[in-house]
Parts: sequence; C-alpha cells; structure tokens
Amino acid sequence: MTDSDEVGYGKPPREHRFKKGQSGNPKGRPRGTKNLKTDLAEELSERISVREGPIQRKISKQRAVVKSLLNNAIKGDGRAQVTLFNIMARLMGPENEKMEAATLNEDEAAILAHFEERLLRRAQAKAQTASGRAPAEGEVTQATSEEIANKSATERPDVDQS
Repeated sequence: MTDSDEVGYGKPPREHRFKKGQSGNPKGRPRGTKNLKTDLAEELSERISVREGPIQRKISKQRAVVKSLLNNAIKGDGRAQVTLFNIMARLMGPENEKMEAATLNEDEAAILAHFEERLLRRAQAKAQTASGRAPAEGEVTQATSEEIANKSATERPDVDQS
C-alpha cells in the first residue's frame, strides 16, 4: 500500500470504494413512489357516496370526515368537541382575525396615564441611582412609600372615591 491508500475511518480499502459513475445506492427508492403526504391528499380528495336523509350525494372523503366530526361534536362527544375546537383554533386563529383598536373611557385613560407616569418615575429613579447623582430641582423622582401613603384618596385616580 502507498501513502494515498490509507485505510481508516471514512477511508475504506480501494477495492471496496464506489466505482466512478456508480451510485452508492443503485436500487434506491423507485421513481414514482409517493410519500405519505401525497397518499393522504389523494385519499382525502376521492369522492364517496353519502346518504343525507333521502338524498344520496357524492362528497370528498375529507368533507365526510369533517361532517362526521361536526355531527359527533353536536351530539355531545367530548373528544370530537376538543378535536374540532383545536382544528378551528389552528385554522381560524388570532393571526387571521383583525385586531380592533380598543377605545378607553375617561376612567381607564386616567388610570393608564397614572400608570405610565409611575413607570416613567421608576425608570428615571433607577437611572439616577445608577449614575450616582442627586435629582435636579423640579425633576420627577420616584416617590417614597411614605409619600404615597400620605397622598389623599382624592389625588389618586386609581382609588375608587365612592
């Protein structure tokens, strides 16, 4: 053997290597064989005869399964109801719904404004303590728990005054 004919991991002996122009899996998957997805799609699209009352109709197998699931759910079958609900949630989920802008009444707007103000004060206080500087005159700072407790209920929009 020469140096180029090393044998080891990933380097089989020369006589056992693939010949040039020959596949490593000559029998492989035959052409034209279908995968599960294709087979299922074909089966579900086939049409069958179904009797609905006195009328005989031809519908797809997929439609028949949906009708059967819906009928069982209506009759009170818990599993059918859960399955139907999951399918509906997946197909008609929140990404398909148009989000409507919520309108706030005056009380909700006041509460939201108060909350935003508190968040702003907290963020500014954290920034000040991180920088180690004292607040300037007139600058909004975080209120202490004593100041909040001493504030009258009439000054706080988040407290019901009735």
